[in-house]
Amino acid sequence: MVLATSLLLPATLHAATDTETLYQQHCASCHGADRLGGMGPALLPENLSRLKTPQAEEAIQHGRPATQMPAFGNVLDEASVTALAEYIYQPPATTPTWEKTDITDSHLLPHPTGTLPDEPTYDADMMNLFLVVEIGDHHVTLLDGDSMEPIHRFASRYALHGGPKYSPDGRFVYFGSRDGWITKYDLYNLKVTAEVRAGINMRNIAVSADGNYVMAANYLPHTLVLFDADNLELLEVLPVASGDETSRVSAVYTAPPRDSFIAALKDIPEAWEITVVNGKANVRRMQTDTWLDDFFFDPGYDHLIGAARDGKHGMVINLDTGETVADLPLPGMPHLGSGITWDYEGRRVMATPHFRAAAVSIIDMDNWQVIKTLETAGPGFFMRSHENSRYAWVDVFFGPNKDKVHVIDKQTLEIVKTLQPAPGKVAAHVEFDRYGEKLLLSVWDQDGAVIVYDADTLEEEKRIPMNKPSGKYNVWNKIHYEEGTSH
Repeated sequence: MVLATSLLLPATLHAATDTETLYQQHCASCHGADRLGGMGPALLPENLSRLKTPQAEEAIQHGRPATQMPAFGNVLDEASVTALAEYIYQPPATTPTWEKTDITDSHLLPHPTGTLPDEPTYDADMMNLFLVVEIGDHHVTLLDGDSMEPIHRFASRYALHGGPKYSPDGRFVYFGSRDGWITKYDLYNLKVTAEVRAGINMRNIAVSADGNYVMAANYLPHTLVLFDADNLELLEVLPVASGDETSRVSAVYTAPPRDSFIAALKDIPEAWEITVVNGKANVRRMQTDTWLDDFFFDPGYDHLIGAARDGKHGMVINLDTGETVADLPLPGMPHLGSGITWDYEGRRVMATPHFRAAAVSIIDMDNWQVIKTLETAGPGFFMRSHENSRYAWVDVFFGPNKDKVHVIDKQTLEIVKTLQPAPGKVAAHVEFDRYGEKLLLSVWDQDGAVIVYDADTLEEEKRIPMNKPSGKYNVWNKIHYEEGTSH
């Protein structure tokens, strides 16, 4: 056995060397010699979580439509394509780093603040615009929320993640990509104004309530990164650590009434509140009883609700004291980041779908008791509503009923209708217009669509063809922290 292993080892090493040579010859010019990305996205396991190996082989062989990724099928044989696909899913020999100089060197500033006109170049209600992220070919469509007609479509960075965030006046939008890129885009002039790469693998970004700062949450490296919102100039890199242990950052959120950011940590049982004064970040640590992900907040941002890593319960933390004040029985890994709230019989309730359970949990936010558990057709991902709508919508994202969407009456707490807009295709993620009169639902498919519904009659009004549309983000709802949408 030892002899056989020793005989095989040189061949294995030779194969690895050949694959490395193939990568450097065909891929490095766009994706970086170290796989950290360049003109193309980073090719590291964490960054490719949305792309399965067969899809990677398909992209290598045939290229990717609407991108600069060429086809290599006439250059590389099948074995070489397979070897390259396997190679990019292997972790690098040494953990890559992304330092301050890397961040500042990545900074792009095509249109500095104040150099573009201050009036929109088109006619629309600027508060009723939607941005639709199309993950099929990494584009974004700007949609008029009154006419429900596309205004403009533009290319985005690879694999946007965490939802775009608007400036308080709604003029600018900030996108974050899995590869760590932050893009500032001017909705008046339809132009990218600034870009910077905050990390190698980034979870999301948040914009401060006053619009002055942008903060990025990184998986790799283990940092929070603070930028000036005007031109995305670097202000500070915050190492995320407790003693000798460092942590990935699951997400960062804006807490408007507190003029702060809240960060969820993946590997340390703490939650951080970060206040920024004159460009300098100050961290307040809150100890938690366990590792918490996927935060939700009550309307006044007095309490944080986090999902415990074991997927069996949620914990409520008083943000003033940092103390845990309630333990919520929520088996099935609640997706709290998609939670919504509304008034029910004179009290405020919140509701959340679950990743691993066919249920929606409805919780009284006064006493933190689960008042009802609705049985659904399968585990869900997104839940949405609007203050002016009597209905809440929840998808059935996981499992055989992924093509169904439930409509819940917020006053009876019952499912009143189940829709199947495109049999066999995932239907997910609702977003209402600013008035709560119309809503958009995605058919997540390459030949997909955004479907427009009347929010009162629940009747379909039109379909807008799109390339695997995922999230939709209404300007008014986002900048006013509408109770029925994610923050």
